[in-house]
Amino acid sequence: MTRVALVTGAARGIGRAIATDLGQDHALAITHRDSDPSGLRREHPGLLAIKADFTEGDAARQVIDAVISAHGRLDTLVLNAGAIMEDDAASPADLFQVNLLANDALMRAALPHLQPGARIIAISSVNAVLPALSAVLYSASKAALNTWVRGMAKNLGPKGIRVNAIAPGAINAPDAPRDPELTQLFVDNTALGRIGRPEDIAKVVRFLASDAADFITGEILTVSGGYRL
Repeated sequence: MTRVALVTGAARGIGRAIATDLGQDHALAITHRDSDPSGLRREHPGLLAIKADFTEGDAARQVIDAVISAHGRLDTLVLNAGAIMEDDAASPADLFQVNLLANDALMRAALPHLQPGARIIAISSVNAVLPALSAVLYSASKAALNTWVRGMAKNLGPKGIRVNAIAPGAINAPDAPRDPELTQLFVDNTALGRIGRPEDIAKVVRFLASDAADFITGEILTVSGGYRL
């Protein structure tokens, strides 16, 4: 039976790369807020694209209900949607709502439908342990997410459900390019001498979602090319 994956915030950037990769062998559902998912729809004609704003009360449950209604099951939940302080729409409360509380709400809504072997993968940030000077609350919200991942891995382990996170370093997405000078600064501080690509994160999501990782849970896997070693 085909596995079903839900990737939140997947219309662009890292989320889109994750969805594109998982869509090769999963029935695919995504959420989007402001970005247009039509590009993904062209790549995956069976895509279920759900418009959702996770700052709104019951959005998480509505999303899970839509996935279960369409597919009857959920095997892989990728918690990628996030808010950043630089986004004019993100208040301090939004940061913790979207980056932490909405992820918890999605997990709790999904839990009755998750079978042993299901996996939950959150997208964190190196800023959880290397706080960004201009985004302290964002960094704190990702640190809280890391603690949530470890706690939920302990809680859900007896159910056979794995919970892990990936902490990307600097990633340059084609649809949201960074300033060239800032990009070079990241490159200069990265051991491998290049900035990350969304596909670098998608490949690690695929690993954590696979049976090859079936004895890995509660881990925060840094994927940064050796940023600030």
